[in-house]
Amino acid sequence: MDILSSVQFDPAALLEATGYIGLFLIVFAESGLFFGFFLPGDSLLFAAGLLAFQGIFQFPFLLFLVIIAAILGDNIGYWFGKKVGPHLFTKEESFFFHPKHVERTKAFYERHGAKTIILARFIPIVRTYAPILAGVGSMRYQTFLKYNVLGGLLWGTLMLSAGYFLVRLFPAIEDYLTLVILGIIVLSFLPVIHEFLRVKKAP
Repeated sequence: MDILSSVQFDPAALLEATGYIGLFLIVFAESGLFFGFFLPGDSLLFAAGLLAFQGIFQFPFLLFLVIIAAILGDNIGYWFGKKVGPHLFTKEESFFFHPKHVERTKAFYERHGAKTIILARFIPIVRTYAPILAGVGSMRYQTFLKYNVLGGLLWGTLMLSAGYFLVRLFPAIEDYLTLVILGIIVLSFLPVIHEFLRVKKAP
């Protein structure tokens, strides 16, 4: 039970337990499978970068793996949205599907256009639904792919590098890993909270 608890709530323990394959699958699912919105992408990548600094992972391969998983996940999300499309807006709410997340992502998409594919990489929940909405909205695949690749490169590089280089600059950060990860989670959700409040105040 103790082992399962640590794996469930500790990103570093989760990564050590599942390795490269686990990281690939989580990033892939969170990037474009509609039921992956609850997965801890940002904090997981930060922890992966820290473990790479400790020698548990190889940073170059880790970076390559994350970028490929992010790009492939978004592609699956795009084609899922293109094929399933309108059915998303009539689907009933369940544990794995929340229409309100789709509507919030749609509002975000309408404000920022195609660059949403890049911006959404850094925003939990929106990150999962943005490629699906791009498919629903029939964005040209060439346009989507360009922003998808750029977003995957930026997100993977910045989040992994944050964990890898911050611990090098501030070695003591390892003693406060839980607090740092909680801080990343809070910062990640600030744009979501801001968008929610903005929509709620709108007439």
